[in-house]
Amino acid sequence: MKGLVYDGPDQIAYEDQPDPQLRDDTDIIMRISLSTICGTDAHIIKGGVPTVRPGTILGHEATGVVEEVGASVKNVEVGDRILATCVSACGYCRFCTSGMYGQCLTGGWILGNTINGVQAEYARIPYARNSVYAIPDSLTDEQVLFLTDILATGYEVGVLAGKVSPGDTVVIVGAGPVGLSAALTAQLFSPRNIVVVERTAARRRFALEMGATHAVAEDEAHELVESLTDGLGADVTIEAVGFPDAFELTADLVRSGGHIANIGVHEGPATLHLEKLWAKQITLTTGIPSGLTIPQLMHSVSTGALDATPMITHRMALSEMESGYDTFLRAGETGAVKVVLSA
Repeated sequence: MKGLVYDGPDQIAYEDQPDPQLRDDTDIIMRISLSTICGTDAHIIKGGVPTVRPGTILGHEATGVVEEVGASVKNVEVGDRILATCVSACGYCRFCTSGMYGQCLTGGWILGNTINGVQAEYARIPYARNSVYAIPDSLTDEQVLFLTDILATGYEVGVLAGKVSPGDTVVIVGAGPVGLSAALTAQLFSPRNIVVVERTAARRRFALEMGATHAVAEDEAHELVESLTDGLGADVTIEAVGFPDAFELTADLVRSGGHIANIGVHEGPATLHLEKLWAKQITLTTGIPSGLTIPQLMHSVSTGALDATPMITHRMALSEMESGYDTFLRAGETGAVKVVLSA
C-alpha cells in the first residue's frame, strides 16, 4: 500500500509501505475511503511534535470500510462503513473509566503520532470497540468525516469545557478548521454572540458564512467585545490557534467568572497573566477530545442541525497527498480550510 510518511521536519513523501497487520485481538484493519489534513499535521511537519518519529505515516482523521477484525471486536464487522476517532481508548485504564479517552494510558492520540496513521490506503485501528463508529446508511462519508477530530474537539474541548450557554457572548480566537468547528457547534447552545477573531480577511468572511455573528481582526476585538457586553467581557473565550499572542488575547477578553477553553496546539510557552486574572474567578481548561460525543454530534448531522461540509475547500485523491499538503500549508494563498483526500 501507499501512505504519507513523515521523514523529519519539512520532509514528507507518499510512498510504498507495508500493509498493516492485526497485532491485538482488539484491532481492526480499515480500508480508507476519505482522509483529511489537520492543523496538528502542520505542527508535526515543522518538527513541533517530537513524539512523532521519522518513518511514521501521518493522519488521524478518516472514514473507511472494515477489512479485517480482531477476535474480540464485536461492535463492527467486515464490510461496515466506519469513522475512526482521532483518539484510541483501551476502555479500562484510570482515565478511560473516567471518560477521558484522550488521556488513555496505552492509547490517546496515537494515530499518526506514535503509531502509523490514516493518511494511507489502509490503517490498523487499535481498541476498535471504543475508537470507531458505524456510519448510518443515510449519511455520506463527507458528512461525518470531521466528527473524527475537529468537530469533536471544537465541541468537547471548546464548547462543553467552556460551558457555553444560551445568551452567552462567545469569543473564538482563530478561524482555522478547529476554530470554525467551535463556532459551528456553539450554535447548538444558542449563544447571543459568536465573535471570531482572525487575522485573515478571507477567513473572517468564511466565519460569518459559517454562522459567526461577528468576525474581526485582533486590533478590533477589545472594543467590539466591550460594546457587546457592557464592558464586562465575554462569558466564554476559546483559543484555537496555538500561539502565545492568541492565548494572551483569549485571556484578556474573558469576563470575571468566565471560562477560557484552550484548544490550540502549543509548541512553546505562553504567558498566563495572573497579575490580571488572579482575582477574576475564571476557569481555564485544556485538553484533547474523548470522542464520546460523536454519536450525539452524528445525530445533529443527520437532522441537519450541524453541517461542516462547507469547510471542504479542496478535494483530491489520496495519490495527490503531497499536493494536498502543499495546498493546506499555503492556506493564505490557496484559501484552503479542509483538504479532503479520497481513495
